[in-house]
Amino acid sequence: MKRVVSLILFVLLLFGGFALLQAVDDDIVKHPTCKYCQMDRKAFNFSRMLVVYDDGHEEGVCSLHCAALDMAINIDKAPVKILVADYNTKKLIDAERAYWVIGGSIKGVMTKRAKWAFEKKEDALAFIQRNGGKLGNFEEAIKAAYEDMYEDTKMIRERRKMKRMQKGGN
Repeated sequence: MKRVVSLILFVLLLFGGFALLQAVDDDIVKHPTCKYCQMDRKAFNFSRMLVVYDDGHEEGVCSLHCAALDMAINIDKAPVKILVADYNTKKLIDAERAYWVIGGSIKGVMTKRAKWAFEKKEDALAFIQRNGGKLGNFEEAIKAAYEDMYEDTKMIRERRKMKRMQKGGN
């Protein structure tokens, strides 16, 4: 009898775990690539974001850089929910409640000055201890994204030009 109960519990936990993983990655299934840079959001699951607007439209992007771009383009829509991946767990969390690390030695996604989100303050502080950067909030992170937009866009263009040249294109 104990074996049967143990087996049933194991199966329930196994399927429950799969369901949880599916729920975590549901935004990646709906939005597999970033609309703006065509980056694979699954590969960048640690920096991905999901912006939900007041008209029900949602946009899945690879990074805060592309989320800032999307919010600027959709100026007449109000974001009602902005989610970001926790750098460690890859789970989507409320971007406005996250602890952000701005800067540091880890290369950013679509940006020279990295911006990483953490659900727990102690995780953000531990990241800063290892990699540098400054603790901030969403307001500071999004402001930094807009401040960095020109330099980041220039950097992206230069990288893409180099890749085209390496492939033998123009």
